[in-house]
Amino acid sequence: MINWNNMDTLASYQALAAAEKVQLAAAMTGEGGADRVKKYTVPMGEGLNFNYGARPVNDEILAKLAAFAEEAQLAEKFAALYNGEMINTGEKRLVLHHLCRGQLGEAVIADGVDKREFYVGEQNKIAAFVNKVHAGEITNAAGEKFTTVCQIGIGGSDLGPRAIYLALENWAKVTGNLKMKAAFISNVDPDDAAGVLCTLDLAHTLFVLVSKSGTTLETLTNESFVKDALVNAGLNPANHMACVTSATSPLASSPDYLAAFFMDDYIGGRFSSSSGVGGCVLSLAFGPEVFAEFLNGAAAADKLAASSNLLENAAMLDALIGVYERNVLGYQNTAVLPYSQALSRFPAHLQQLDMESNGKSVNRYGQPVNYATGPIIFGEPGTNGQHSFYQLLHQGTDIVPLQFVGFKNSQMGSDVVIQGSTSQQKLCANVAAQIVAFACGKDDADLNKKFQGGRPSSIIVGDKLTPGSLGALLAHFENKVMFQGFAWNVNSFDQEGVQLGKVLAKKVLAHDTDGALAVYSDLLNI
Repeated sequence: MINWNNMDTLASYQALAAAEKVQLAAAMTGEGGADRVKKYTVPMGEGLNFNYGARPVNDEILAKLAAFAEEAQLAEKFAALYNGEMINTGEKRLVLHHLCRGQLGEAVIADGVDKREFYVGEQNKIAAFVNKVHAGEITNAAGEKFTTVCQIGIGGSDLGPRAIYLALENWAKVTGNLKMKAAFISNVDPDDAAGVLCTLDLAHTLFVLVSKSGTTLETLTNESFVKDALVNAGLNPANHMACVTSATSPLASSPDYLAAFFMDDYIGGRFSSSSGVGGCVLSLAFGPEVFAEFLNGAAAADKLAASSNLLENAAMLDALIGVYERNVLGYQNTAVLPYSQALSRFPAHLQQLDMESNGKSVNRYGQPVNYATGPIIFGEPGTNGQHSFYQLLHQGTDIVPLQFVGFKNSQMGSDVVIQGSTSQQKLCANVAAQIVAFACGKDDADLNKKFQGGRPSSIIVGDKLTPGSLGALLAHFENKVMFQGFAWNVNSFDQEGVQLGKVLAKKVLAHDTDGALAVYSDLLNI
């Protein structure tokens, strides 16, 4: 039997909070630091490894984290999720994004269908459509091939797919897998749509509208913007648009689309990159086979995340060390720092994934919790971030845990030797140096030049960023967020905080306002 209890009621959490703290600067200095880095690493699938040698833990704390994971029933809760129990209590829905990439447990039957078969069936429909587009069997009205795909969506219908496309674009160029260029329109700001559209050859662009409900105001507004542009160019929008939606949405049977591909309410937007939301645009851009490699990488990480052994489960381990840093050590933020330009939008996706999921102050039963939950997530690729906000990370008054991501080899292979080392070697040297600098610090009589150290970090290391390793990386963070939600006893799969602003915006547009809302409306000339 699974019990859903607040974290502070668990005896294992009280023991964890009482454990002696690690003095990270001392622990990471000299041979002791070298031993920690060698010892504290765990595989996470597709050649990636999670190294947590510079996090503020030791064997005693890890043992207490394992006891916490057992008492909180984290592995059992994950099993309940992928076996189809109703985990999203706020919306009374199953949580099935894992089924888009593999079958971890028993068959899940919902709405009278096998959901794994349903998701695979939609992937196959997308692949068949994509192959026809690439082969020139589906063309524009002039019989010419589409050369560009542009996704219209917002939130989870944009951030994840966009981050993944950018992560693989250069890899695809050098491997011959870039079938179509991709663009994205998300913001209801007209300058976003107009700015993107003016860069596109509309006659050869296929647009993919993504809206699960078919009623998302920003997305439908941008669709109208695009349709107007197509009509003004003398083109029939119905020959240039496909959609990803739910089978019950008003878009599902509309004649305005070349094809409609379906998702369902069991796939949350921020977890939807492995569904048709990411599958359609990414398959058009790179080919269905590449998207399948991405899904296989995610499935490999999911399988490891199902382990009940904390020290063999990178996602659970990362999650619980994060809980320890948040709730015992009191750290309020986490920086995600990929030392890969290809991952330039990955931190933005993780902001939504983490903060929309675990930005909650009530538990699964709607009762206030007495402890901190999700941290603030931010980030920027290295080495750019080093010349931006690392000053605060090194010498600011707040300690911010850091999550580095690095790869031994570049995607494109082009490089140059300057002053005895390549650009890739310089990139990797910087991330190695930063980890040690943050952990160990530097003493100096001049306090302005003194570094306290004791700033914790972990690093995910891989050989090269590929579709498979990217899938594993994404799944790692999705599962980390899930495990932290379980630990905090919050529902990570609804987002009521997003709704209030939408409701008030509709009142403004209907000129149904008073008080401060009316004044702000006048101020903005609405």
